Amino acid sequence: MKGSKGYRRKSRGIRVAPRDRGKVHIKRYMKDFSESDRVSIDIDAAFQNIPHPRFQGRSGRVVGKQGRAYFVQIFDGSMEKKLLVNPEHLVSLK
Repeated sequence: MKGSKGYRRKSRGIRVAPRDRGKVHIKRYMKDFSESDRVSIDIDAAFQNIPHPRFQGRSGRVVGKQGRAYFVQIFDGSMEKKLLVNPEHLVSLK
């Protein structure tokens, strides 16, 4: 049987620190970012809606908001990309 090439392929093992496992804290949902904030994409595998695993660890700039999610502008090589990422997968860079 041919192997799956799905969106969540090889992403289920993304490590979550032992102290961060279990019930998700409300502050993960309520994070607030403003435009031009620098953020890093840190996928939390406990949530079903995740950005594509190829963007794990990438950093970029918040350029907009849609609902409770944020548009993050990153550079993939020389190409500029705009991702829609939920706040539970973003970490602020200061």
